[in-house]
This record gives sequence, C-alpha cells and structure tokens, in this order.
Amino acid sequence: MPSMPTRVAGTAACDGSRASHEAACDDEAVNHSDVPTVSVEQLSTSDAVLLDVRESDEWAAGHAPSAVHIPLGDLPARAGELAELAADRPVYVVCRTGGRSARAVAWLNAAGVVDAVNVAGGMKTWHVQGRPLVGEHTDVPPEVL
Repeated sequence: MPSMPTRVAGTAACDGSRASHEAACDDEAVNHSDVPTVSVEQLSTSDAVLLDVRESDEWAAGHAPSAVHIPLGDLPARAGELAELAADRPVYVVCRTGGRSARAVAWLNAAGVVDAVNVAGGMKTWHVQGRPLVGEHTDVPPEVL
C-alpha cells in the first residue's frame, strides 16, 4: 500500500469549521468525473459500509443510522480502522452535498485504503429522499446541517 499523507488534499487551511470545509470543497483538486459515484436511490444500506465525513456538529444534528463517522480531516489517521471495517466491501462516502465525500473517495482510492464510492447529493439528498435520520440531541428532531 502506498504511504499515506497526513491529511487529505484541500484540507490544509481548514480551521475545523463547517464554513472552511465547504469552502475547501470548492477547490479544483478533485475532478468529480473521475470519482466513482452512486445516487442515493441506487444505494442499498443493508450490507453497505456508509462513511460520513462531515464535522462533529453536522453528525450530531443528523446522520444515517448505520453510518460510521470519521471527519474528513481525521481520515488519514483513522484509515486503518476503516480498512478493517470494510472487509472487502465497498465504502460509500457521504457528506452534506457531495464535495467533501468526493475528495475523501479520491484519496481513499488513490491510497488503496478501501474501494470507495461517493454518494451524490450527500445527506441533503438522503433526507429529501426520505431516508432515515437519527441525531445525538434528544430534545430536537434530527436535521441535516
């Protein structure tokens, strides 16, 4: 396996805020046409590994019930646990709308960590399609930030 960089391309200037991550998704570092992608409609969650690369506040507000949470900036340091979890299954990667997840997929595939596939439209489309959401806050219904 190739050596793994200490961060995913495009995250060098991230300060941990959602705004910085959304801005980083606008960079031209990833050619989205080269990233394997599946629509929410095509995604079967029965045996899939679903990786959510959003920040902790986004995750806490609402996420897919079976998803694994590894924020994009933590991905290089935690790639080993993801490889063990995948066990020869593809990893479907999701973020808010698909930008961060596309970068994560490009990195995971290039580094040979797992067979990763981007989920087009992210959690926004997941929610619009009526897929289930759970949140970490018991006093408010789950939502996608």
